[in-house]
Formats: sequence, structure tokens, C-alpha cells
Amino acid sequence: MSITYKVLFLDIDGTILTPEDTIQDSTKKAVQLMKEKGLEVFLATGRPLHEISHIGETLAIESFIGYNGAYAIHNGKDVFRQPMSPDLVTKYLDIANEKGNELILYTNTHNLLSHPEGKMTKQFSAKFHLKQNRAFTLDEKANILGITIINLREEDISLYEDFPDIHLSQVNIDGFRHSYDVISDKVNKGFAVSLILKRLGIEKEASIAFGDGLNDKEMLQVVGEGFAMGNAHELLFSYAKHTTTSVTDSGIYNGLKWLGLIEE
Repeated sequence: MSITYKVLFLDIDGTILTPEDTIQDSTKKAVQLMKEKGLEVFLATGRPLHEISHIGETLAIESFIGYNGAYAIHNGKDVFRQPMSPDLVTKYLDIANEKGNELILYTNTHNLLSHPEGKMTKQFSAKFHLKQNRAFTLDEKANILGITIINLREEDISLYEDFPDIHLSQVNIDGFRHSYDVISDKVNKGFAVSLILKRLGIEKEASIAFGDGLNDKEMLQVVGEGFAMGNAHELLFSYAKHTTTSVTDSGIYNGLKWLGLIEE
């Protein structure tokens, strides 16, 4: 018996967006075709939601998972919001100060910079089109939904992971592999996807997801059809049920075609 798929979750960087920050026509067509078939489509990203509205508008998508699963919106309405522990934020600021790392801390409205004039912070902000930036102040530490650590040496990763239920995920973009997203073992893209499936009454088998980074591994595991992009981080493939072509070679389109959702 064939499955009636009901929902599609798409990572952004390296999955929808190519290295040149463009969206292939085949990707736009694939999203449009899925919407026409009645599938719910979510963007699921580590990015702050206040910085991706233009991508949603381009693809006519109004449902989002942001901050690696800490905040979700369905058809423009909040589903849930899960801030990080203020104590953890304070400890990370201390480690970053000691080790010379730069932090970007995300609220639901702004990107708060530990080093607003830092060279690598400026490069990261430019690459990921972060506009709503301002200096971090301690009165914001209870509102933090996500953190990116910039200029992190491999030998210092363990300092940030030496806390319960926390691991780091390397940014899978050339030139920015010194940057890592902070991922909670309890609050991540997979956690958010599972909550949304439950909220919408959709069974796991009817869900599809595409991703390329290690911050996508939980998401790919909790859906029925998890696709790793051809350009994915080498460690992601073992978490995915399927592998498709790369982001520059119609990866989303070809994956959906393989499932029988796109006919030519």
C-alpha cells in the first residue's frame, strides 16, 4: 500500500540554498509541487527566524523551525519556544572570553554579538545575511534560543560540550567550519519535528526531511523518509535513510522524484 505523504521539512543552508546563496529553479518547482499536492512544508534551520522571512516569501512557506529546534511556527502562529538555560549562557560567555571565541546569541528578534567588531563575527554575519544585530548584554541571557560559537579550535570543543545534554554541530559551509552551533540533546530539530507531527496528527511514515549538516541528524531520524544531500557532512549519511544528489544538482527535486511524488 502506498504512503500518502503529508509533511516536508527542509533545511536551508546547503539544502535549499546553494553555496552561492541561490535557490535552484528545480527546488522552487519541487516545493510548489508539494504544496499543490497538499503537503505541509516547513523550513527547518539553525538560523534565527527573524532572518529567513525572505526565503519563506520566495517559496511561499509560512511554517518554520528555527534556532535548531528551539522555536517553531505553523502557518504564521507560534507552536512553541524553548530558551536555553541562562546559567549555560553565562558559562559559555566565560569560556569564550577565556579562549578568544566569538559568540552570536539569538533571541526571537535579534542576533546578539559578544564581539560586535570581531572580524570573524562580521564575516559570519555577512555570509548568513544577519541584519538584526546588536551587542549582547547580560539582561538578555534568559531570552537566548540558540548560540553559534565562532573561531573555535578543535581542541577546545570539549570545553563547551562538558555540560549535560549538549553537543556542538560544525557549520557545514566552506570557510566557516571554525563555527559551531550549540545543540541540545533534548531540544533540536528532531524534537521540534516530533512535536509538530504530534500537534498536526501526522504519523512518522507520512513525513519527509532533507538536510546536509550534523544539526539535521535528529530530524532525519524521526521522519519516515530522511534524505542526506549529496554535499552533506560525511558523518550525516549514516543517519539518513536515503542519499540524494547535491544542493547544486537538484537534490530536493530528485529525492522527491525518487519517492514518486514528482513525475516527469
